[in-house]
Amino acid sequence: MIGYLTGKIISKKPTKVLIDVNGIGYIVNISINTFDKISEPGEQISLHTYLSVKEDSLTLFGFYSISEKELFEVLISVNGVGPKLAQAVLSGITADEFKNAINHNNVSRLVAIPGVGKKTAERMMIELRDKIEKVSDSNTPIDSKSITVKDDAVMALIGLGYNQKVAEKVTRSILDENSVLTLEELIKESLRRLNN
Repeated sequence: MIGYLTGKIISKKPTKVLIDVNGIGYIVNISINTFDKISEPGEQISLHTYLSVKEDSLTLFGFYSISEKELFEVLISVNGVGPKLAQAVLSGITADEFKNAINHNNVSRLVAIPGVGKKTAERMMIELRDKIEKVSDSNTPIDSKSITVKDDAVMALIGLGYNQKVAEKVTRSILDENSVLTLEELIKESLRRLNN
């Protein structure tokens, strides 16, 4: 699975970006919200990614923030919502607005998104009510250094017997507050919080 990409933007369109990663060009599907936040061709970019695997295709989706990726993954868990519709939803609403709409039963806000009908919006309301709280509030872009440190810290915590989801949650929370911690500092702070 491809978790994130860092490379040079070769070209970008509102729904796609071509990224050169060490001489290999990746076509990545993106939302309009991500398109608005990424830099121009020729500049470096880092995106969280999700690889959609089907019988006849492999499709890569990219996200500017972890909250957008998490929302995408929650959306495709809804019956009848595939990756393309999830991408359309993310183009029509921000992660925070979507969470707010679900929490306040605002079906009309979801129906206003192109491609989302009333039945799909109502299904999202029902199926996502409990899952939406798991989506991060962080709208910060990817930092490849903190990703590596976070992944290493999570692996260390799992090795110490902690649950993976718990380890990911605590390390993400700490890095949201201070993204320049060393691996040792992150592990120590994670253990301190987990044992309190």
